[in-house]
Formats: sequence, C-alpha cells, structure tokens
Amino acid sequence: MAAATPPVTSPPGPRKEDARPRLPNGYVMIVVPNDGRDLPASSPPHDGYDGPDKEDEEEEPRATSSLWRPAVLALAALAAVAAGYVCLQYAGGDAAGAAWRLLETREEDGDGRGRRSFLLPLYPKPRRGGATKLASGGDWPHNSTANLFPEGMYYTTVSLGNPPRPYFLDVDTGSHTTWIQCDAPCTSCAEGAHPLYRPAPANLVPASDPLCQRVQHDNPNQCDYDISFADGSSSMGVHVRDNMQFISEDGERENADIVFGCGYDQQGILLNRLENTDGILGLSNRALSLPTQLASRGIISNVFGHCMTRDPSGGGYLFLGDDYLPRWGMTWVPIRDGPADDIRRARVQQVNHGDQQLNVQGKLIQVVFDTGSTYTYFPNEALTKLISSLKAASPRFVQDDADKTLPFCMKADFPVRSVDDVKHFFKPLSLQFEKRFFFSRTFNIRPEDYLVISDKGNVCLGVLDGTTIGYDSVIIVGDVSLRGKLIAYDNDKNEVGWIDSDCSNPQQSRIPSFLRRALHNQLL
Repeated sequence: MAAATPPVTSPPGPRKEDARPRLPNGYVMIVVPNDGRDLPASSPPHDGYDGPDKEDEEEEPRATSSLWRPAVLALAALAAVAAGYVCLQYAGGDAAGAAWRLLETREEDGDGRGRRSFLLPLYPKPRRGGATKLASGGDWPHNSTANLFPEGMYYTTVSLGNPPRPYFLDVDTGSHTTWIQCDAPCTSCAEGAHPLYRPAPANLVPASDPLCQRVQHDNPNQCDYDISFADGSSSMGVHVRDNMQFISEDGERENADIVFGCGYDQQGILLNRLENTDGILGLSNRALSLPTQLASRGIISNVFGHCMTRDPSGGGYLFLGDDYLPRWGMTWVPIRDGPADDIRRARVQQVNHGDQQLNVQGKLIQVVFDTGSTYTYFPNEALTKLISSLKAASPRFVQDDADKTLPFCMKADFPVRSVDDVKHFFKPLSLQFEKRFFFSRTFNIRPEDYLVISDKGNVCLGVLDGTTIGYDSVIIVGDVSLRGKLIAYDNDKNEVGWIDSDCSNPQQSRIPSFLRRALHNQLL
C-alpha cells in the first residue's frame, strides 16, 4: 500500500477542462462481479472479413472479382431494404438517426484493434432514513426528514490502488469530475462504504502538469478541485492520476491512466449521502469525465449509456462505448451545454399530463436527464398544473398534508401496498420534442415512473418544484423517471437517445465490419 501524502494546505482553485495526463502509478480495476447479480455475457461476433482464399484468387482472379462485386452489391441492397423496413417499423423513433448509426463503421486505433465497450453493474442504494439527497447532478441536495423507499440513487463498483481495493461510486451524468474520498490526509470525510483511498505522492498531478494548467490558475503548489453545492455542501481535494483497468466481456484487458479527484474535505449534507458509497463517478461531456478521458485515448467511442430496471429494488447496467447501443428503435434529440452549468440540455416543445398541456405554449423549457437526481423536477407553473390535474383525477384520493414524505401526497380510500394498486387511476406524463423527418419524438413517463408510495400507504408525487434548486425553466428527469429505459449519450454528435427496455439483458449490437463497409460505401 502506498504511503499517504503530506497534508494539503493550499486553497483550491477553479476547475476547467483537462489535458492529456501522464503515465500512472498503481492500479485501478473495474470488474463486473461474477455472482448471482452479474450481467449476462455473450461472445461478440467476428468483426472482420478474411476475404477469398488466396490460392483461388491466384487461379481465377477474374472470376472471383466478377462474382464478389455483384455479391456485395446484392448484400448491400438487401441490407438497405431491411434497414429501411426496420426504421419504418420504429416510426416513433428517430429513423434517420437509426439508419445512420446502422451504417457507422467502428474506428480502429493505431495497433489495428477496434474500439471496445465495457459493462459496469448498477446497484440501488439501500433505503435509509433522515436527510436524503434528492437533486440534480449531485449539486443541489434537498432536505427531507421522511423515510423514502428506495433512496433512488444508483452506484457501481470500482477498484483502486495496488493491490486493488473495492470502492462504490454514485453514478452521476450531471457531474464533471470523478472523485473519491481519500486520505491525503483527510480533513473531513464520511465513514463511507470502505476505508479511504490512499494515493502515493507520485500519484498527485503536479501544478506544472498541462492538465492542471487547464483546470486552475491560482495555486502554484498543487492541482486542486473544489465542487460546491447549492445547499452549502462541498467537496474539496486534489487531482490524482492512477491506472484504471477495464475487462471486456471476452476477457480482454484495457489499461488507461485516468485523472480523478482525491477528496479530503467534504462538508454539509453531502456527508449523509456518502454513508453507503465512497464518491461520485462523473459522466458529463466535460474533459475530466470518465467517458471523455477514455474516448480521448481511442479506447471507446465517445458514447455511453445506462439502463435501470423498473423494479426499484433491482439494478441495471452502465455501458461505456457504443457496442451496447441499439442500432434502431432509438429516439434521438439534440443536446447542448447550458449557459452557466455546462450540463447537457435538450429543448422540449410541450409537456403534457394525459391530454392536458402543462407548460405555457411558446415558453422555452429545457430538459436534463440526470442520474444524480432521485426525483424529477418541473418548473413551478407546470408543477402547479400537474398537481391540480392529479387532484381532479379521482374522488378516491384526497390530499394528505400530514404526510411529509414528499411535498404532495394523497390518501386513498382503500389500502395501497404498491404503485401497481393505483397506477390505473392516473395518466402518463409526456415530453414532446420537435419532430424530425415527420416522426414524433416523445419521452413518456408512466404513472409508476413518477408516483411513490410512502410509509403511510399514501400516493406521493415524485415530481418536485425546480425553483427550489434554482431552475424555473428546466425539467430535471431523475432516476425515478428513467427506470425501464435505455438512455444513451453521444458526445460526438451532441445527442441523447432512449428506448424502452427491461434492462436485464444487455446485448451487443455490432455488425460485421465487412458488411458495415459495404453498406457505407454503396449507400452513402
């Protein structure tokens, strides 16, 4: 085990984008556990074409050439017809985007190996009482004194150090930096799920490193980070660099030197969140996020996604790279960074509860998909209309202000054990985006994906007021409304996409390279 670093005393500086880090010291391993909860594995298909036999080519070059070209053309034509048919069958998705992704080739790195993809398991955090974190991007905790079941956050397992030791990290698509509680030494840390990570002095990113020059300017002694949260919570530490080892489904290993935060000072409600985990896995599109660092090294394509089961007690999976990205049936919408927080946002035209429109027509509303938020947040005006609609949904439900589990709860005139007992009384929510090639693009949220049953057996609304976290024109779609969908983020194309899924059986979607090349050349 490496020795602890000397105490860190200099003040942190502002964060900016990173640069390419240097080689590591130590090891990090991310492994899909091989137990009853692990994800099913399947061998990837052969991803190459050896061509015709060499001897035959020498004996009959003209015959082989004359037969090969028509065969490729015929194969491409058949595949084009099939692709068109599939796209039409999924008219509710982005047909044009699906056709393009079907034809995309898988780039190869310098040694001829194709970019790979990796699966990480997702587990729901255990239920606990007291204050709980409810807000977007890990950045806006919300106070609640009631027990919630489940908490709603999801975490994955990583292993750090040499020898490697396990740590649990909350999965957060709204955070720019991966960080873990660490003994540098630690000024203020939660008990966490595991002993603190201890970096060696050589793991520290020096202030002179080009990476540090991009993330801070005012501390000549060390490469700091400082993340502040709206409720006053914060995480402060230094950047470290360590080797991270990924294992693909076929057992191949990939090593990458990854820069992450070593958090030695956590303050506020954030300490409660770290009772069951050790830090945050940052999955934004910024340079320090894990997907961006891996993509910059040519290890994965700049695509990742997640899939969480509808069963709140179930888990799901996170994928890095595009091998587990469905090639058709996905609905894609453009995203862009916000003006102040750099969080991915998509523009929605209309928000409905059943047939009732909740937003003011013509008023700009943006949508953020955020695994760092347990619940979904609406602008105040849309939330007010939604609550009025719920009150009028059925005379069998009356508002119960005595239940403080969530801001709005209703008591039924019959026993309620689960959301399945009441979901048929309520209507789905729908976020309607701008049409593309005459195809509608709608993100549907079923009643069971926005309703929560409290300890008192009441029906509570898992949609909160966005103005409490500083957003009056943004919808935050949190974990409660992301379950049962595969959500993917394409950082190169600046798109986010989704498709319904049970999230229990990830499937590789690679097409043999010779067929992709034929389709690409003949059709594009």
